[in-house]
Amino acid sequence: MSVVAVEHSWRQYCCITCGLIYDEAKGWPDEGFAPGTRWEQIPDDWSCPDCSASKSDFQLMAA
Repeated sequence: MSVVAVEHSWRQYCCITCGLIYDEAKGWPDEGFAPGTRWEQIPDDWSCPDCSASKSDFQLMAA
């Protein structure tokens, strides 16, 4: 039996309106998103808790 290392490629998304950053590795427990919650798993009707911008107003940050 061999052990396979799994490397997670966590991404960060930035609100283009207020600059708030969503980090998949950290999640957003206050919003109900556990650490490791992928951006795709966040509901499309979710909005930025700081400025109420829509999910579509977040951009993927360069790695």
